[in-house]
Amino acid sequence: MSKFSSNTNYKERTPWPIWLWLFLLFLAASLALAIWAALGTRWGAIAMLLQVLGLLYLSQSTLLVIAVAGDVLTVGKAHIDRQYLGAIEVLSPDQMRQWRGPLSDPAGFMQLRFWIPRGVKIEIKDPKDSTPYWLVSSKKAQPLADALLTKHSPDN
Repeated sequence: MSKFSSNTNYKERTPWPIWLWLFLLFLAASLALAIWAALGTRWGAIAMLLQVLGLLYLSQSTLLVIAVAGDVLTVGKAHIDRQYLGAIEVLSPDQMRQWRGPLSDPAGFMQLRFWIPRGVKIEIKDPKDSTPYWLVSSKKAQPLADALLTKHSPDN
């Protein structure tokens, strides 16, 4: 059923945190209340329903899935063979902040979630790819790095 089979060494899903959901629902309720006050109950309810459906859609479309399956690293919709990976660095919150900002390279591939302070920087060693590195937010940065550094055997 899943596109990741039993040979998946590592998988991480990064949904929206509860505090973000609560904040966005508060904003939606505030707007629905303003619409209710101006146009009535029906339009207020319709506004709230549409906003909740929009938030559900956005939460699913921005879900970041990171997986190491066999010889492939998949981050979101991007994937790369592990043979093209160079140095892998687990970043502290301060290091991650630096790589997101002043140290960032516009050619780098970034899959960031502002609510996740840690991450992994993965050097790319593909001569056909001009991307110098992937910068990926991860709640489990060390296990992700360990999975990338573990040699894959077809028997797994």
